[in-house]
Amino acid sequence: MAHNVPVILNEIFFSLQGESSRQGLPCVLVRLTGCNLRCGYCDTPYAYQEGHEARIGEIVEEVGKYGCRLVEITGGEPMAQPGTVVLARRLLSLGFTVMVETNGSFDISTLPDEAVKIVDIKTPGSGAGKSFLWDNLKHLGKKDEIKFVITSRADFDWAARHVKKHGLTDILTVNISPAAGMVAEQDAAKWILESGLPLRLNLQLHRILWGGKRAV
Repeated sequence: MAHNVPVILNEIFFSLQGESSRQGLPCVLVRLTGCNLRCGYCDTPYAYQEGHEARIGEIVEEVGKYGCRLVEITGGEPMAQPGTVVLARRLLSLGFTVMVETNGSFDISTLPDEAVKIVDIKTPGSGAGKSFLWDNLKHLGKKDEIKFVITSRADFDWAARHVKKHGLTDILTVNISPAAGMVAEQDAAKWILESGLPLRLNLQLHRILWGGKRAV
């Protein structure tokens, strides 16, 4: 049965949504273990290996204890685990708003249409600039979001070129997230304004409020 499907779970915690256009809203975060990439700015390297096997039913029960209807499945890289799709479907069937944050290197077509997909397009400065599956753009709609984490002006210019090439801002929200300690927030804001593109500055709220803590 679906509720008996296992995943490798890193942690579940209740906090404010740190990124995306839902930034600042109370959210239950379900962090799964494992990632196929090693981005230079990763702020959750503990999720590469740390974790334990958990059943979908157990996770859903834990999520329900917080009384919050917004849930984000994140990682690590959640799409590396087949159970992620099952978990998303189960939560959606119970009336939760489900966000799935993914690095874009796995096929996202298996995710339910109702899930909000927050998809990274890795820039050259990440060290994983060729990892994005461009066919994933076919499976994104107005409710979904793209995120570019930028480590330099060159990364921003690269992102802007792809935004224009693929008409991304005509389709969905595009977030520009300056990598902590690598790009000043003021510089990222200036570049967005100069670009003339309707990009969204996406600061990492969780870092601003709690620094490197794993949860509230």
